[in-house]
Amino acid sequence: MVDYLAEEADIVVRYQGGGNAGHTIVNSFGKFALHLVPSGIFHPHTLCVLGAGVVVNPPKLVEELTALAEAGIDTRRLVISDRAHMVLPYHIWQDMWEEEARSRKVGTTLQGIGPAYQDKVGRFGIQMGEMRHLDRLKERVRSAFEAKCRRLPDLERYGTWEDVWEPIAAARDALLPYITDTTPLLYEAAQTNKHVLFEGQLGIMRDLDWGVYPFVTSSNPIAGAVCSGAGVPPTKIERITGITKAYTTAVGEGPFPTELHDEFGAFLRHRGHEYGATTGRPRGCGWLDLPALRYGAWINGYTELALMKLDVLSGLDEIRVAVAYELDGQRLEWPPAAYDMERVKPIYESLPGWQENISECRAFEDLPEAAQRYVTLIEQQVGVPIQYVSVGPSREQTIVRG
Repeated sequence: MVDYLAEEADIVVRYQGGGNAGHTIVNSFGKFALHLVPSGIFHPHTLCVLGAGVVVNPPKLVEELTALAEAGIDTRRLVISDRAHMVLPYHIWQDMWEEEARSRKVGTTLQGIGPAYQDKVGRFGIQMGEMRHLDRLKERVRSAFEAKCRRLPDLERYGTWEDVWEPIAAARDALLPYITDTTPLLYEAAQTNKHVLFEGQLGIMRDLDWGVYPFVTSSNPIAGAVCSGAGVPPTKIERITGITKAYTTAVGEGPFPTELHDEFGAFLRHRGHEYGATTGRPRGCGWLDLPALRYGAWINGYTELALMKLDVLSGLDEIRVAVAYELDGQRLEWPPAAYDMERVKPIYESLPGWQENISECRAFEDLPEAAQRYVTLIEQQVGVPIQYVSVGPSREQTIVRG
């Protein structure tokens, strides 16, 4: 969806997260799983920005840029905030160490994202702009690594100082041309009324504050984090597009009220190719969770919705939708905190399905009546208009309403 919307954008900005999630994109260049590079990279007129709220694994970013360049993509249109923090090898080792130590796993992707944010908050982090001065960078990384080893005495079983420094030193020369102060860039874009698109990573239920804590990511994917992560004032945000699948999926641990462990869950996983773009893990699949979507619409302030993968539901005789939860005899319209979310039971409504292949539909009126009713129910329940309906992975399979 971001790839589609970026066609009209002058700038696309990633404002939070790291390489722990992938955005799968299918276009004329091929099929790509982007982990750090903003999805606007495929449009020759679009500048792509990694904001200060992103944590960057330098060697991984070089790998991603190399793969894109080999596919014929011009990667010179990327800029990296000098205030963005680095994910270093010892963050990945700490991630593995912490997940091994937990009695109940969080389901981290083991990409070092959480520990990098821990160091950022603890004021031990190292920013991308520090790459400009090699000797100082080496001193800073060594000091941080030694401090980490003192706090986690057996961390060195995962690797040595050379394993920390050599990948960073190797990535430095490749990344230096991309690193800049992005504040003047976005200020100028606002002054000249350029179209700037902000790209989030992960959804409301993985938000550090508003998700199913502790089974969450280490940053805030919500729209409000655009301001801090990209460095723009809230008064400049004019439109917020919420992106949801026509069913619910999740990778990792934590409560998932509508998850299906039956043939319907297998159907959704198979038809939707639901495997994590970063880890390859099979995603949990279930019926659409409207309380979670309603919750996300309020906290994010969606002005419109994009409904993805509606085509995956083709072939089902009946489609169920969770319209509320039941907890201790009470009906809940909103998701409670995770410790109660684990005990809720979804309250379902059933709708007739459709058998038609809808992947060739190009207008909302072309959809089967049952598919139109499904879309209309979601709009009514969430209170946000569905502006886009996706019936396949390519750009031309996006139906624009109105």
